[in-house]
Amino acid sequence: MNIRYRVELNQTERAELTALVSGGKNAARKLKRAQILLAADAGVSDDDIVASVRVSGSTIYRTKQRFVLGNLEAALCEEPRPGASRKLTGKEEALLVATACSKPPEGRARWTLELLAGEMVKLTEHEDVSRETVRRRLADNELKPWRKDMWCVPKVDGEYVARMEDVLDLYAEEPDPKHPVVCFDESPTQLIGEVREPIPAKPGQLERYDCEYKRNGTANLFIFLDVHRPWRKVKVTDRRAAEDFATCMRDLTDLHFTEAERIRVVLDNLSTHTASSLYQTFPAAEARRVLRRLEFHYTPKHASWLNMVEIEIGVLRGQCLDRRIPTRELLESEIAAWERQRNASGDRIKWMFTTEKARTKMGRAYPKITGIETPAKES
Repeated sequence: MNIRYRVELNQTERAELTALVSGGKNAARKLKRAQILLAADAGVSDDDIVASVRVSGSTIYRTKQRFVLGNLEAALCEEPRPGASRKLTGKEEALLVATACSKPPEGRARWTLELLAGEMVKLTEHEDVSRETVRRRLADNELKPWRKDMWCVPKVDGEYVARMEDVLDLYAEEPDPKHPVVCFDESPTQLIGEVREPIPAKPGQLERYDCEYKRNGTANLFIFLDVHRPWRKVKVTDRRAAEDFATCMRDLTDLHFTEAERIRVVLDNLSTHTASSLYQTFPAAEARRVLRRLEFHYTPKHASWLNMVEIEIGVLRGQCLDRRIPTRELLESEIAAWERQRNASGDRIKWMFTTEKARTKMGRAYPKITGIETPAKES
């Protein structure tokens, strides 16, 4: 017997479904069921619902049935779907995770899905474990044992904290043209030429270029970034020796910030980033003249992320250098064009990490204060 279920919503249910459909931030299946119920309540035929909601007749029938025999929640929610039970028990899954986190077999650099599947056959009573079973269980536990991440663990001591807060306080200062804050760093880049001319893009076809290329040497980029105004400068050199660093510092005082009384320079701990580099390059009087207008502020060791110019280097690489550039002349002209456009656009780095946030987020890593014992009073 073909039973026809009639949907009649009360005012509360109708308002709930209307809000659900209007919100749009739910699973597509749930939204379609809500649309079915609202349409059925309004007297729309099943054929018209099929056409407007784009669902099958059986879906409409089941949705109405669950509403009439159950309630609104039963009609909207997903029914449990049949399927095979998990092959690995909870204990076996824990064993898989422990194995994936352990040292790989002798002669192998890392665990693979095939190796782990074979190991689970050895460690459990299963006659076989598929690669897909291993993959799913590792995904559930957010594990990828074939991948590694290299990082540097800094030693957070008094020196680290002092340098970090010194740099963060500079970033937080109000702009002062007489005492600008300039971030400085360098970045190497390769000069890459084409062996064969690329084929330009056209409708329906991407630009194509040959996998073979010609290496034409390297160049070095010195990057300056004003913390408090939209200004950056990139200087292309052949190397990054002490003499090149010294010349960049003189450019700061004599070309870029001629009116400044004192320029605060944020830089990392590279061996050439010292006052001695200027004395190695210029006569003593000239070196002293330049250094009188400079004030070096060093980021903590292994904490280059505190140098704002690192973000600007990433922007430069993404917007300008993410391609093959064969000659230094073309490199200089392309960087100069990028620099003009970015300065003219008024783009700045929006720095959000402050001293207060550092003390909150990194409080556990700050050095522990031992306290000072007070002398005992005489009786």
